Amino acid sequence: MKPFIPAKLEPVAFGFLLSGMMTFFVSGISTFLALGFAPGFAAKWMQSWAVSWAVAFPVILFVAPLVRRILHRIVVSR
Repeated sequence: MKPFIPAKLEPVAFGFLLSGMMTFFVSGISTFLALGFAPGFAAKWMQSWAVSWAVAFPVILFVAPLVRRILHRIVVSR
């Protein structure tokens, strides 16, 4: 199968998928802890997820280079 995303966009695609998956699970857990399996749980979860993802995606794109620089300073290379 031929890739359809150019390699130069890999960091953006990574942030997009990572933020989507992480916010999906975290918002689900948070919504459950706040409401339990109440009527309308799924709708509230999806609303929470959408807001969380809208915030997390640009934050990850902004913070990832900083995290990489920090890791390069503290990880021992062989």
